[in-house]
Amino acid sequence: MVKRVYDFSEGNKDMKDLLGGKGANLAEMVNMELRVPPGFTITTKTCAEFFEAKGKFPSGLWAEVMEHLKGVEKATGKKFGDAKNPLLFSVRSGAPRSMPGMMDTVLNLGINDAVAEGLSKLTKDERFVYDAYRRFVTMFADVVMGAERKDFDKVHEAWKEKEGVKSDTELSPKALKAIVVEQKKLFKKVVKTDFPEDPEEQLKLAIAAVFNSWNTPRAITYRKMERIPDEMGTACNIQTMVFGNLVTTRAVACYSRVTRAAARRRYSVSYSSNAQGEDVVAGIRTPLASTT
Repeated sequence: MVKRVYDFSEGNKDMKDLLGGKGANLAEMVNMELRVPPGFTITTKTCAEFFEAKGKFPSGLWAEVMEHLKGVEKATGKKFGDAKNPLLFSVRSGAPRSMPGMMDTVLNLGINDAVAEGLSKLTKDERFVYDAYRRFVTMFADVVMGAERKDFDKVHEAWKEKEGVKSDTELSPKALKAIVVEQKKLFKKVVKTDFPEDPEEQLKLAIAAVFNSWNTPRAITYRKMERIPDEMGTACNIQTMVFGNLVTTRAVACYSRVTRAAARRRYSVSYSSNAQGEDVVAGIRTPLASTT
């Protein structure tokens, strides 16, 4: 039986061709006993199989995904789709060679109306929950369903104007709830189907979207420029979601580069807080001042 899914604990840094750079390095950090949010990687070979089957999952893949998902549930003590103690995921691409910004990511996957209500009770923070929810609806519509992101962002911006605020973090829970409702109505209008409430359906569609992002025009163009083989494929990393928008003290994304003082091992890092990684990656937020 072909093994298509690897828990982070099953890989290492030398498996980049199979697990992609991101998956292999996550596995290596687990081997180093660093604190890595639990998750698993679907292999690059599975991506190739996906395209050979004209966009269908290979036989047995979904059962293997669910088996590893249960392992994450056990490791975290949370349950995917459970309103009382929900487990949410990030779903990310990860090719063997770095292709920054070329492929797709979906964050906060697994949230729906029931999960949002339960998570609000659990965290006692409606602002955080519905901020995560509106982010998910926007990303899912854009990345997974091919809708225009700007139309969903307009709903968000309109409510900032209504409440007379400039920053995302200043929006009230009431406004964020209204944004989710309006965005889901917009989703049905432009996608011609209801927003999926079933977390398993969300995950299936997100995995397919990550694989499909390997063949977007921008990814193909980048590969030609960088001489990256088309047959290499991308892995798909499903990892326990960490919420940078939950507290103000957490850095959510760091870009580092070796400075001229490399001999002294100094690095330049840009970061943002009370946000999520996509805010920095997509240029939605301006990072805070770099530190060294």
